[in-house]
Amino acid sequence: MLGRLLRKLFKAVAVLAAVGLLVVVLFVASLWVEHTLSVELPLPTGPFAVGRVSATWVDTSREDPFAPRPAEDRELAVWIWYPAQRSDGTPTAEYLSGPVRSRLAEIRGVVLNHFILRHPEKVHVHSTENAELAPAEQTYPVVIFNSGIGVLALEYSTLAEDLASRGYIVVGTDRPYSTSVVVMRDGRLIRPTAEGNPGDGRMPADQLDRVMKTLLGVWTADTGFVLDQLARMNENDASGQFTGRINLSSVGVAGHSFGGATAAQFCQDDDRCIAGIDIDGAFFVSVEPEGMRKPFLFLLADYGSTAVNSSDSEFAAEIRAAVAPDPDNKLIVIVLGAHHFSFGDQALTQSRIFRSLLARISGLGGVKPRTGLAITRRYVSGFFDVHLRGAPSDTLYARPLVDGAQFLVWTDTL
Repeated sequence: MLGRLLRKLFKAVAVLAAVGLLVVVLFVASLWVEHTLSVELPLPTGPFAVGRVSATWVDTSREDPFAPRPAEDRELAVWIWYPAQRSDGTPTAEYLSGPVRSRLAEIRGVVLNHFILRHPEKVHVHSTENAELAPAEQTYPVVIFNSGIGVLALEYSTLAEDLASRGYIVVGTDRPYSTSVVVMRDGRLIRPTAEGNPGDGRMPADQLDRVMKTLLGVWTADTGFVLDQLARMNENDASGQFTGRINLSSVGVAGHSFGGATAAQFCQDDDRCIAGIDIDGAFFVSVEPEGMRKPFLFLLADYGSTAVNSSDSEFAAEIRAAVAPDPDNKLIVIVLGAHHFSFGDQALTQSRIFRSLLARISGLGGVKPRTGLAITRRYVSGFFDVHLRGAPSDTLYARPLVDGAQFLVWTDTL
């Protein structure tokens, strides 16, 4: 009798194990198939085609504090998106170059590279390399975009291309020793260092705080240097494309994650910033007693009970303190269902299957990827249209919902 029950129990366990194994195999196979499928980033919404160029800029006035060798000048790998003249039949640019793809494959490992993320060769953009600058306007306003720590500037192509198509010159940077991989124009490949990219969680809290403050200072100085270089290009661009075509009296600064904190700090410190945007970035800013003086947008993910509208949220308290003295032209938007990576290309280059599973487990991150990107583009472009191009404010504040998505929007302090 007991032996018969044990045999039945063993068979049941074996069946369950076989079913479980089959589910795992099917799940992994589905991730692999999805990894190999092509994905096209959303079409830009503006009237212009989009051009893209790259450069390496060297700031000989500063040493790089994150470089492993002393007295090394600070360098930036720069990407510029801009309004371009349409040219039918011209092939679009690669999303990521071969050397970058190879290095990312090394550092991301098998699981991330082959199952969680789309193959970079399968991601298609809408920019054309070295296209002719559109002649429609004499000058174009500028948006400096700061990526999150470790994230490539090209991984925000959806947002950069959209702004360029709407008449902005957009500049993104890959920062040596902070970005996951930087490939300079001369082929040099630069990897992160612990103090340039302190994201592995191994650094003690007091040391991490010091490093992050140093990092914020360096990135803020980088932003100023980028504007200095644009001024030089506007005076005498070697290619002739941008000479006299950059409107440096109309500059916006934006960023995601730590790049958003950089945007906030730069706009606090430098009068060249006319308006700024922090996309889901922790607040490291040293705010003056009179509060943030520039028009500013906070575009935030939905963190449930720790959201910015929670009275217990330290982030909420910091934002309230920053905007309360001068609430005019401040906009705070929480995208319900959004997670930290809903605002860049990662929303589409991450596996939908894996992302849906995480959303079910955590209860967060349920916004559709293209919806999240549409919301991001509408608010970012709308905010800059109002404050850099003189559009009526109702073009921003009266925008409809996107694909049924819900927002919580505050136009004043929380």
